[in-house]
This record gives sequence, C-alpha cells and structure tokens, in this order.
Amino acid sequence: MSTPITISLLGAPQGKGRARAFVRGGHVGHYTPEKTRSYEGMIRTAAMQELGTRPAFDEPLEFVLRAVFPVPASWSERKRQQAITGDIKPGKKPDLDNIAKAWNDALNGVVYRDDSLICRMTLDKRYGPQPLVVCTVRPMPTFRDQHEVGLPSQVETKGKEAQR
Repeated sequence: MSTPITISLLGAPQGKGRARAFVRGGHVGHYTPEKTRSYEGMIRTAAMQELGTRPAFDEPLEFVLRAVFPVPASWSERKRQQAITGDIKPGKKPDLDNIAKAWNDALNGVVYRDDSLICRMTLDKRYGPQPLVVCTVRPMPTFRDQHEVGLPSQVETKGKEAQR
C-alpha cells in the first residue's frame, strides 16, 4: 500500500467559484473566475512540492479535508476559546462542498490520476488559531488491512446484525 500524502495551505479556506458564461461572436463560452484559478494553482504548487518525485496515485483513495477558519477578532475571549475547542462551528460561507471541490479539482492529475479513484471523502469545517486547509489523500484500506488493525469486517458486522 502506498504512503499517504498530506498537503497544507495557510490562509482562509476558499470555495470553488461558479463558472461564468459569456457570448462572443454569437458563441457561448465559459471561464473559471481568476480567484478560483489562482487558489487552485496554489494548491497544485503545494501538492507538487509535497509529492516530490513520487508518482500520482492510481488506486482507490480516501480524501480527508479539514478547513480551519479564523476566529472573528470581534468575538469575546470566552467565545473565541469555545470556537477553538470546537464548541462553536463556522456555519458560514464558503460551503464545505465548494472548498472540497476546489481541492479535488486542483489535485486531479497531480496527486491522483483521476478523481474517480476517490471512494471515500471525510470533510470537516472548524475554527482554529490559524486559518488553513489540510488535505490528506491515502489509499483505501482493503479488507485485509481492516482485519489486521481490528476493524470489523462486513461479514462480521452482518453476522452480528443477524444475531439481534
């Protein structure tokens, strides 16, 4: 099994911007906003530095992303601590799925051959002392891997359900 790769990017998380349409010469065209292209470029650069000479993954993958937002400066110290400990969550824009989409698209063809290889995604949005996004891509554990670390197999789980 291949070694996981973790990519971190400092700064406030950004979501993928909606594609824009235009008409030129009677034809409709589309483009990605500059802010999104720039952000995805920064993600790709960080990924290439982290990846080094390793080849891109070409096996079923797990995609884990944590988006850490800055705590608003206007909040009281008590409320800031609640946010950092996870008692208060950032229910604000950008949407978590849009953040994941920006990262997924930026890593496509760099960290993994194609995003169709992603079989599991775990996404998390929280406050922290420093805004950043951390993304780990790792091979999906096989039945044997799960069994060796003591995770219940599907066969064992189904057997227990049948006993109930």
